[in-house]
Amino acid sequence: MTPDAHWLRCEGCSATYPDDGLRLTCDQAHEPALLTSRYREAAFVLDGEASGLFRYRSWLPCSGPVDGEGAPATVTYRSEDLNRALRLPNLWIAFNGFWPERGAACETATFKDLEASAVLARLPAGSDRILVVASAGNTAAAFARACSRELVACVIVLPESGLPALALASPLDPCVRLVALGRGCDYTDAIRLADHLADTPGFLAEGGTKNVGRRDALGTVLLNAVETIGELPRDYFQAVGSGAGGIAAYEAAIRLVADGRFGRRLPRLMLSQNLPFAPIAASWRRRQRTLAELPDAKARLGRIKATALSNRQPAYSPAGGLFDALKATGGEMLGVHNHELDSAARLFRETEGIDVEPESAVALASLIKARAEGRVDGRSSILLNVTGGGRSRRIDDGGGPPVRADLELGEADLELDGARELVLSLFGDGLPTPNGRSTEGAATP
Repeated sequence: MTPDAHWLRCEGCSATYPDDGLRLTCDQAHEPALLTSRYREAAFVLDGEASGLFRYRSWLPCSGPVDGEGAPATVTYRSEDLNRALRLPNLWIAFNGFWPERGAACETATFKDLEASAVLARLPAGSDRILVVASAGNTAAAFARACSRELVACVIVLPESGLPALALASPLDPCVRLVALGRGCDYTDAIRLADHLADTPGFLAEGGTKNVGRRDALGTVLLNAVETIGELPRDYFQAVGSGAGGIAAYEAAIRLVADGRFGRRLPRLMLSQNLPFAPIAASWRRRQRTLAELPDAKARLGRIKATALSNRQPAYSPAGGLFDALKATGGEMLGVHNHELDSAARLFRETEGIDVEPESAVALASLIKARAEGRVDGRSSILLNVTGGGRSRRIDDGGGPPVRADLELGEADLELDGARELVLSLFGDGLPTPNGRSTEGAATP
């Protein structure tokens, strides 16, 4: 994929831009809107010479050639035991995690590995700015691993509760710096600090859901499923926090429907959150574009087990965001309690023989609930996106101990200018680059 093979389009005003690998927003003055990738190749074409998710490179916004060696990918299969337990003969599982026997090799055991690989492949060659990433934990692990491997300098901001996710098999390169936010801070605080850092000369915002590289990478989950099944599923189940995965499935489905060979109906998005923190579900229940404000949001966050779903600022309201995706697909939002996700996690381990992340258990629990309530046709084709699994297996096969943060900040430290200065102090007289070299005098935005 080369830059002229794709471009960007604003879902708010239809303005188009060449993709420089850095752009996250539209230049025009209007209500918030996402950019989407538009590809010259309209047909779903596989690259038989590439591996991992780069088999789908014709619909990935890569800045140049990539060989994809060692790249992660989704593995889709039709279950037997779980299908029997749920009486769903056409249930397909899109597994993202570490499960060598199935061919699943996401090194950090979640689909965040897909995102990190594609975001780095989108960056322009020769960029010397420091990538700034905000995370609840899983994204931190994926970007820490990918940036260490590719020697891309980055600073990752996450709540300290996310540090256990960084049980990586090999040490991090010094080009990766970790900033952990202590008690009283959550993922949204990490996003705020990361946004502030990204405004500093020499730094570059990764962008989260705004980054088309992230969403198109997550869209390969559906591409892999369609490659395996041969058609679009009727229903698509996934748990969501930022909303990126749900939006990505919708965007990929639009491309597949336009191809014409895999069905003419968009899959219905059946998305879920972990109660009592479910702002997207609360908003969609009222069919309102404005995101609902939950009372005592931080207290609610402290009560959920699926902590990767803890985003208080999801991409729900912007044009092209989750509200539009749910509306276009006739989708639903479901809420799942902790005891329901616990039961679902046990069922998956008993039937499939592998552990899954709490977020994946939320998605399975929502499927169980939808089946019991008659919201799905038992004969229809259903895709369950297992966004993470096999962490226990990964640790058994050589996962290391959790890493330590380079800087720890408490809630009292988060006066933003002061926090930024503390982060900059990590770098001395210059910014970090691969293998600890200084970027003193590096180019600025």
